[in-house]
Amino acid sequence: MRDEYDFTNANKNPYEKKHKQQITINLDVETVDYFKKMSAETNIPYQTLINICLKEYRDKQKKINISFD
Repeated sequence: MRDEYDFTNANKNPYEKKHKQQITINLDVETVDYFKKMSAETNIPYQTLINICLKEYRDKQKKINISFD
């Protein structure tokens, strides 16, 4: 056995799942219904669709503009 191994050209494990964190979140009934309808149309779980939308929001670095006037 070698004392050291070189992993600079190693590939990531393609079977490793992406890290996800389970949370509890309160959403409007209409919002959940919307994503469940999209889920039925696309055959993609509605939680995944919500995650896709949130990732897109994050990736575009959109800011929320909230006003309580």
